[in-house]
Amino acid sequence: MEPSPYLAHISATGQTQTVFEHLCGTASLAKDFARPFGGEEQAELAGLAHDIGKYSQGFQKRLKGAPIQVDHSTAGAAECWRRRQLFAAFAVAGHHGGLPDGGSQTDGPDQTTFLGRIQRKEKGKLEPYECWEQEVTLPQAVIPDFLMRQAGLEWVFFTRMLYSCLVDADFLDTEAFMEGRSRETNEASMQQLWDKLRRYTSAWFPPKGELNRQRCQILERCIHEGETQSPGLFSLTVPTGGGKTVASLAFALAHARGHDLRRVIYVVPYTSIIEQTAEVFREILGEENVLEHHSNMLYDPEGEASPRTIRLAKATENWDMPVVVTTAVQFFESLYACRSSQCRKLHNIAGSVVIFDEAQMLPIAYLRPCVWAISQLVAHYGISAVLCTATQPALTPVFREFLPQVPVRELCPPDTCRWEAFRRVSFQQTGGLTWDDLAAQLNAHRQVLCIVNTRKAAQEVYGRLDGAGSFHLSTLMCPSHRKEQLTEIRRRLKEGLLCRVVSTSLIEAGVDVDFPAVFREMAGLDSILQAAGRCNREGRRSAEESIVYIFEGEEKAPPLFSTAIGAGKAAMSRHTDIASHAAIHDYFSDLLDLKGKEAQDQQQILPLIQSEFFPFRTVAERFHLIDTPTRTVYIPWGEGAELVAQLRSGAGGRTLFRKLGQYGVSVYEKHFSDLAAGDLEVLENGAAILLHEGLYSHETGLSLEADSGKGLFI
Repeated sequence: MEPSPYLAHISATGQTQTVFEHLCGTASLAKDFARPFGGEEQAELAGLAHDIGKYSQGFQKRLKGAPIQVDHSTAGAAECWRRRQLFAAFAVAGHHGGLPDGGSQTDGPDQTTFLGRIQRKEKGKLEPYECWEQEVTLPQAVIPDFLMRQAGLEWVFFTRMLYSCLVDADFLDTEAFMEGRSRETNEASMQQLWDKLRRYTSAWFPPKGELNRQRCQILERCIHEGETQSPGLFSLTVPTGGGKTVASLAFALAHARGHDLRRVIYVVPYTSIIEQTAEVFREILGEENVLEHHSNMLYDPEGEASPRTIRLAKATENWDMPVVVTTAVQFFESLYACRSSQCRKLHNIAGSVVIFDEAQMLPIAYLRPCVWAISQLVAHYGISAVLCTATQPALTPVFREFLPQVPVRELCPPDTCRWEAFRRVSFQQTGGLTWDDLAAQLNAHRQVLCIVNTRKAAQEVYGRLDGAGSFHLSTLMCPSHRKEQLTEIRRRLKEGLLCRVVSTSLIEAGVDVDFPAVFREMAGLDSILQAAGRCNREGRRSAEESIVYIFEGEEKAPPLFSTAIGAGKAAMSRHTDIASHAAIHDYFSDLLDLKGKEAQDQQQILPLIQSEFFPFRTVAERFHLIDTPTRTVYIPWGEGAELVAQLRSGAGGRTLFRKLGQYGVSVYEKHFSDLAAGDLEVLENGAAILLHEGLYSHETGLSLEADSGKGLFI
């Protein structure tokens, strides 16, 4: 057989890959990727069809340098559509520009909807590509059985997962050809990771002291459940200080190796938690086996071109690693995304253990779409999901609606350990306090943490503290600044030095600090209990002398917090022990009832999917877990000064902006507008560089007062 004259790629060294070779390579990879959820025939079809538009003279000219635009992805979509292969047709249509909205039958060929693009074929507006039939035969692929029984929501979710298989396979096959190498798959097995974990925890046995004995009981129970439970939906309710992070990892590895699951994905709510969690996992499993993926994490293969950094940088694109630690924003926004860069990773979620740490922090405004997505993954994509928290939310009714046949199984029921052993604090309600009164009480403590609801309140209270040994933490400080402050805070706590800290809620979940006393402004009960986890964390003092003071500040509560505060007050009025299971359950039940079902899907994501024809782009535009629009201000602070100088000199690219993330402060639009009059150098991407040194304090970060203290950086 004569070599095909139709080329898909030409490498930098002049090597050529034919369209047929690329289609076969992509189809083989996509088929393998879709196997965990029974979509292999659909994925193979999509792989074979995706680039048949390259069998056109127009594309061949463009490949060889002609300055022309050629739509090569609509051709394969049209051929799949003609064969009534709806899912593959959408995946192919979106493999370059992203999944489109379905549109309507009245859409014309100039519109970017799926049906509009199909009209391009119908109206003869595509470059002729008929030669594909001489080399390629498209199979009549079957669809998984569960899609035959259900439509609408399930079809849209499956299409996005299929799309993930296609775009990742397309990228990997192209990359392997362009770089002249085969794809590497030399990751550690779940058994190898399990052996590392067992070696790490072996030093814990026999446990020393009552607290460690209880922690070991929790660990052993999680291991037993991991080995004996069939895949499904689980909750893990562990008291603060119970070793939840390692115990949940132990369950995941035991469960994965016993059920041939491929990876462990750990989903946490905030970057302030993720860095600490990832560091623990790297210590246990080795840094080569753990991918930490979030906006502030940089893998720089250009600056440090080692096999490790290259592998980690590539793994951020598709999560092809044994253990992934990521944020809820990254996880759920990817599941509702339409762009290939966000969706590449999705197929690697299938056949995994997914742990949702601090599950109570799922935003209520997106609760139903998040729970529905978890339910789809459990029902049809072979994952075991674990809702892991010290304050388990009352999500069972929502899961029962979406997963009626799958019960939520608790991994550590109350008889696993003595919860009383972890009771390390007492709670005391103080009523209303002015900022002056609050500061006076804080100044009476040698070491104390105060958590308030707003960044403005944090600056107000901090300004009233005695200067020596006082610290401020809020998101008005750039991440690098906060890390530096936390390092000093931990040092002073450890050495018994004077240490008074005023912080927003960023410190209350997952940040490992231990204060003898904590003040918490009135908030939701979950926030109050999380704050309590920063008090007497190591159990060195009695619960009676370790007090969490709950107060009401002089500011009116922000509207964002009002419902949670109301539910928290109601639960605290009904329960003497506000940390009891009953109080926590009542709080979350009240909170969901007060919000109502509509408020749990504020953007009407699920009704939109049910009522429209595959609205991929519209859904992606609506689904943003962090919903309040903010702008980034880059601060020339510390090493940030050099990075800002590079940006000003015209440098750019992903590497620079990821580094700059450590020196960025997110501000609301009004604050940004107040600053903009001469205080900022606004960039083309909408972010800005702070111009005036006096507006960024080394104590409290970016000023909320735009018109004071200006001075040029030097």
